[in-house]
Amino acid sequence: MHVATATVGPFQENSWLIVDPSAHRAVFVDPGDEPEVLLALLEQSGATLDAIWLTHAHLDHIGGIAGVRRRWPVPVLMHPLDQPLFERGASQAARYGIPFEQPDPVDGELAEGMRLTVGALAFDVLHVPGHAPGHVIFVGEGAIFGGDLLFAGSIGRTDLPGCDPEAMQRSLERMATLPPELAVHPGHGPSTTIGEELRSNPFLNGVARVKRA
Repeated sequence: MHVATATVGPFQENSWLIVDPSAHRAVFVDPGDEPEVLLALLEQSGATLDAIWLTHAHLDHIGGIAGVRRRWPVPVLMHPLDQPLFERGASQAARYGIPFEQPDPVDGELAEGMRLTVGALAFDVLHVPGHAPGHVIFVGEGAIFGGDLLFAGSIGRTDLPGCDPEAMQRSLERMATLPPELAVHPGHGPSTTIGEELRSNPFLNGVARVKRA
């Protein structure tokens, strides 16, 4: 697996490109902004884009979809509980004074337990609400593409419309049970591992201690 990222837009969101180099196939996770940058990243990989997978539908994670799909009209997959957020992308961007192109409707639904593939690579979909009602993560090939659930040293916000602090707590408890060697590629900030966050992130090691107690 080859993983590349571009940090884009005013919210400095990490858009991830997952590539199976042997099959020359790729997917984008959360193409958030600056589609020209994302398309250049894809071109550098030499791969064919198969799909766009969304961890959730906050505007900083979906703002590059329309531009990418003009060049690559691939299916977009999202958990249906985030549909209201997806539809409010343009209005939310207007509140911040941010340029934004509303994407076309998504093409397919994600759900807990689904297995997604790109080339020979496989990823399981876990529904982990809290930061957003339909927030999911993609787990496979030794890595987690985690959106805004878990960051290096922190977690996603729970004070935005649609957030649920209690659901976030349960989702973090679930994260704490995953193998410590898994890399975590988040929606903002540097990559980390589950093990590192269990050691140093008070939000994750806190829920782990409570669960053990």
